[in-house]
Amino acid sequence: MRGLLVTGGSGQLAQALHAAAPDATIVGRPHFDFDRPETIDTIFRQTAATLVVNAAAYTAVDAAETNEQAALRANRDGPAHLARLCAAAAIPLIHISTDYVFDGNKGAPYIETDPTSPRCAYGRSKLAGEQALLKIHSRAIVLRTSWLYAATGKNFVRTMLNAATKTDRLRVVADQTGCPTSADDLAAAILAIATRITRDGWQDPFAGIFHAAGTGGTTWHAFAKAIFAEATRHGLKPPIVDAITTADWPTPARRPPDSRLDCTKFFERFATRLPPWRASLPRIIDAIFMGRVGG
Repeated sequence: MRGLLVTGGSGQLAQALHAAAPDATIVGRPHFDFDRPETIDTIFRQTAATLVVNAAAYTAVDAAETNEQAALRANRDGPAHLARLCAAAAIPLIHISTDYVFDGNKGAPYIETDPTSPRCAYGRSKLAGEQALLKIHSRAIVLRTSWLYAATGKNFVRTMLNAATKTDRLRVVADQTGCPTSADDLAAAILAIATRITRDGWQDPFAGIFHAAGTGGTTWHAFAKAIFAEATRHGLKPPIVDAITTADWPTPARRPPDSRLDCTKFFERFATRLPPWRASLPRIIDAIFMGRVGG
């Protein structure tokens, strides 16, 4: 993976890729900043990459409601600039997108050809990024994922564990459903694609949109209870977790009520399937406790 360039710096997916592929070049702000296009040019020229993974994004979902232009710069304009560089160099670009491009009203897992209809500014900015990349670069792979979590960074698992050290009762939304995805699992899937391209060369069927998320769906409430069940192995006293509705916990951004992703196409094209989220969660919980819960 010496020719692999990964954006996203200290983000949980970029760090998972770095752990799995130490020879990859990981870049982030301030040296690589989508708000400063000249830094993109400089890094691209210096690294002489043979494949790029764009894991950089504006992910503050609620803040995007009042900062949509900032979200568009990071999630559309910056990736589009990167795509133009990759297209000129004829190298593949793997771009990470989100389940939030859907409105969540289908009532079943989404496939790649389902109509998109984002409910929030963050989702609109990510959809705009997808569209820009695919228009610019014929060797772009867009991976939509969901509910990403890791042993480091900001994510639901760490938020729940930290909250449990401060209170014995929590309220968690129970009417939003999705597919929790371990950053380690997504990193492994990305590297499997990169290895295949490196070994066999680019194939046109690789291009396009694919869903890549943890196998199985759940609610935030059920996910929280599973997190605490695993954490009891490390001596954590689990709090009471009350189920509430989205209306009980209003947020600036509207979330999709059911954004489960069908990953069949990803498996058929790349012979790779992410593990069930329940199988991956214990490893992340163990890693968090080994490094201290409140880190």
